[in-house]
Amino acid sequence: MPTRLNPYISFKGNAREAMEFYHSVLGGKLDLNTFGESGMPVEANETDMIMHAMITTDSGMALMGADTPSHMEYHAPAGISISLSGDDEAELRGYFEKLSEGGTIAEEFKKATWGDTFGMFTDKFGIFWMVNASNPEAVSEQATA
Repeated sequence: MPTRLNPYISFKGNAREAMEFYHSVLGGKLDLNTFGESGMPVEANETDMIMHAMITTDSGMALMGADTPSHMEYHAPAGISISLSGDDEAELRGYFEKLSEGGTIAEEFKKATWGDTFGMFTDKFGIFWMVNASNPEAVSEQATA
């Protein structure tokens, strides 16, 4: 397997809900492993929490996440975004609309000044996303300018 860079999100008790939601939008395969299954020592009420979750899609996307048990310090996500980009505007619009449900839209998914279609939001789990649909015509116009 080649080296990959994958987003890994820390949650505070809602990793299962979040990863199942992301899976419902992104599709692919979802693997969930609990602390209880791993044998890792945690509080009795934390054995069903997610120690590791991974979504892998047929298109090569991977998203990972886990709950933070009480014996570890939790840091809410800040200063980082998950970016979805490509040239299939309809597909990316669908991701934007579904992932932003229940969240806060910072910028609607619309034509941007650089010619692509772009939007930003914080989802209902507090994760910041950017979605960009490339406009091949804008790229070729910039190259000939």
